[in-house]
Amino acid sequence: MVLNRPRLGSALRNFSSSATTYKHVSHIGGKPIMLPTTVSFTPSPTALTVNGPLGTTSVPLHSFVRINFPEKDIMEVSVEDAEIKVQRQMWGTTRTHIYNAIIGMTEGFKVPLYLVGVGYRAQLEDDPRGTMDGGNGRRLSMKLGYSHTVYVPIPPHISCEVPTPTKIVVSCTDKHLLGLFAAKVRSHRKPEPYKGKGIFVGDEKIRIKSVKKK
Repeated sequence: MVLNRPRLGSALRNFSSSATTYKHVSHIGGKPIMLPTTVSFTPSPTALTVNGPLGTTSVPLHSFVRINFPEKDIMEVSVEDAEIKVQRQMWGTTRTHIYNAIIGMTEGFKVPLYLVGVGYRAQLEDDPRGTMDGGNGRRLSMKLGYSHTVYVPIPPHISCEVPTPTKIVVSCTDKHLLGLFAAKVRSHRKPEPYKGKGIFVGDEKIRIKSVKKK
C-alpha cells in the first residue's frame, strides 16, 4: 500500500504562513496614568520633575523613554523599541516610578509596624545626640526582649508616630525610602516562626512551625 505524503516544501510553507508574530508589550508600562489637578510636571531629556502639594521629586529617565500627554489629565509612557529587552524592562519600571512619585507628592505613603511579644513596646523621644547621626532630632526607643533598649534615629524624610506602645506608624513621600526605614526597624527583631514574636510590617504574616519533640 502506497501512502501519499505531502511534499516537504509545501508543508514548510503552510507552517510558516500560519505562524503569528506577537509584539512585545509591557502590561504595566502600557497603562495610562491619570493625573491629579494638583500635580505639575517639568520634563527634560534625563528626568521628569514632579511638583505636588507635599513637595518636589525627580524621576530619572533613560534616553529611550518617551513621555506623552494625549490629554490634559492623562500621561502615557513608551519606549523607542519594545523588542529590545532592556527597553522593555525599563518601560514598566519607569511607569511605576512615575506613578509612585505622583502618589508620594499628593498623598504620601504610610505603613504600620506592629510589635508582637510579651513586654515589647516602643516610644518616641528626643535624641540626645540631636542630628549628629543624620536624624531629625527624634528617635525610637524600643523594648524588644533584649537586656538593652534598642534606639533607632528617625531620618529627616521620615515622619513617625506611636499611637500605642505596640504600634509604630511611619510615613514618607518616597515609597522606596519608606520601605528601607521600615526594614531597618524590623531588622532589630525579625518575626520568628515558633512563637510568632517580632516586628511585623503592615499585614505581614508568618507560618507558625511546631517544635519537634524528641
